[in-house]
Amino acid sequence: MLSRLSIAAFLTISASVLNAQVVPTHEAAEGSFADKPYSPYANRTFPERPLWGETHLHTGLSLDAGAFGNILRPDDAWRFAKGEQVVSSTGQPVRLSRPLDWMVLTDHTDLMGFAPDLQTGKPEILADPKGREWYEGYSEGGEAAGKSAFDLITNFSQMTLPKAIVDAYSPGSDAFSYIWEEIVLAAEQHNDPGRFTAFIGFEWTSVPKGFNLHRNVMLRDGPMRALQVVPPVTQPPLGDTDPHSLYRWLEAYQDKTGGRAVAFSHNGNLSNGWMFPTEDTYHGGKVDAEYVELRAKWEPHYEITQIKGDGEAHPVLSPEDEFADYENWDVGNLDLTELKTPDMLGREYAREALKQGLALEAKLGTNPYKFGVGGATDSHTSLTTAEEDNFFSKSVSVEPSPTRIEHPFIASDLGRIEGHKLVASGYTGVWAQENTRAAIFDAFKRRETYATTGPRIGLRFFGGWQYTDNDLRTRSVAESGYTKGVPMGSDLRPREGDGAPTFLIAALRDPIGANLDRIQVIKGWMDADGALHEKVFDVAWSGDREVGADGKLPEVGNTVDIETASWQNSIGASELTAVWTDPEFDPEERAFYYTRVLEIPTPRWVVYDKLRFGIELPEEAQLIHQERAYSSPIWYTPAS
Repeated sequence: MLSRLSIAAFLTISASVLNAQVVPTHEAAEGSFADKPYSPYANRTFPERPLWGETHLHTGLSLDAGAFGNILRPDDAWRFAKGEQVVSSTGQPVRLSRPLDWMVLTDHTDLMGFAPDLQTGKPEILADPKGREWYEGYSEGGEAAGKSAFDLITNFSQMTLPKAIVDAYSPGSDAFSYIWEEIVLAAEQHNDPGRFTAFIGFEWTSVPKGFNLHRNVMLRDGPMRALQVVPPVTQPPLGDTDPHSLYRWLEAYQDKTGGRAVAFSHNGNLSNGWMFPTEDTYHGGKVDAEYVELRAKWEPHYEITQIKGDGEAHPVLSPEDEFADYENWDVGNLDLTELKTPDMLGREYAREALKQGLALEAKLGTNPYKFGVGGATDSHTSLTTAEEDNFFSKSVSVEPSPTRIEHPFIASDLGRIEGHKLVASGYTGVWAQENTRAAIFDAFKRRETYATTGPRIGLRFFGGWQYTDNDLRTRSVAESGYTKGVPMGSDLRPREGDGAPTFLIAALRDPIGANLDRIQVIKGWMDADGALHEKVFDVAWSGDREVGADGKLPEVGNTVDIETASWQNSIGASELTAVWTDPEFDPEERAFYYTRVLEIPTPRWVVYDKLRFGIELPEEAQLIHQERAYSSPIWYTPAS
């Protein structure tokens, strides 16, 4: 009901509208408004909101997902991502809190379609002794099914699969072609330009010696082009684990079809130090001029966070960064046959790779690690869940249940990755002008993307030479951001004058999420002697906290109630903004900058399990965390 004051105001406004002179539209079109419209939203040519999506999801068509019991097909995964309620493989109703805007479905290409046939006991599989053994384990269920699945995956990673099975599910076989057609046509069926974008894609599953070198591939195109080819595999004799073989396939795809494709490097923390090679040699070849040029061309994007750990930074590599120890996994490879060393870590984490990219550019002329960033789930349940209170985990065997925390993700004689270490992460925000394959793909190519660990935090990050605090006095910092500088993922424009670069940053909390703690800028650079450095700057924060004598900003506080799996937004801020100038800028040094936004503390998914199932949690389980967003970097290169 309107108050007397609001009624009076309404009537006054109504009268003024009724008495106003109406300008004919044809006269307005001929006047000054055509050049400079009154509406600040008219004639905009830049992206106005982030589009939220997933770049890494598996259905029951993938070898490992199906072996662990996933019975859902691509149609189920697409419907779920679009906001529909579905029934999981364990019979549980599940739905996202909010639909996604786009997705890439990335089933493993090697032995694609084998798992559904294993589940049904196809005679050709049972004819092989190993195939029968896997089928009997799967049929028994429980621990036997888990052992069967792990044995199957181990044989895959060690390339000891039965030849007859490999041949029956390799490119050229009817089974392989049929499944690829199902994947392509399902994506096309669910693609709805302007409302939801369904990308055709796959995961190239290179895993030599258990070292995870996977890449996810996204096509810009529809069935007309995608069905002219079949995706590549890594198992011999038709495949190879060397990334050069993937680059050749991508090149051949574009040459043959006239389409376009791009690859995303998998989170590198189980790669045994092979994801970001820096020495002369690496698995499959040399880090030479050809390698850095091909990697820069085909891999402009990195999966910085996902269900198998966060890959931004590590405390061993960044001991001065108090927030570097976030959801790290400290094992060598998927088989747990290699132990982690500091040397390995340096070739697995994004921040170190960004620094090494500067050195490789100085040495070889191209920066192979000039990548944008995004988040993904890598879920093998067909369900892209990245929220702590709605987490359906990595595989069907650890979908919600009173005992799932007791199940290790991996267990071997050399170690274990406990179930509570799995991470409810992440999503990718894309700054694209429209929700279509072309617009989103092009945003990935120009690296205008950012990652979150699950929350849908709004994040703008621009770099230039003349931003001022006046640029923050607006509800659309992007207007100044694009006009005066460049967005995340770009190179700074040539230096203007003698000043240092300035950065315009704005962060907005997830509407149904937690308040924000702080905005940080992470800088990496190479000095005149070739040494690599990094530094973290707090540039905006909530409350009246002040930086202490030690240079550290005090903690934001903690409102988490473990017993009720809840928190209060009584601390933190709903939005934070900053214009920041690099106080240590040297125009002769190569550098990059990216933004990290931290939420206030909130409960991890295990706390919701404790509440809903009435279970006790392991003492070592982490209960509280600070979720975050990472922007793609902005690079500075000295004038030659």
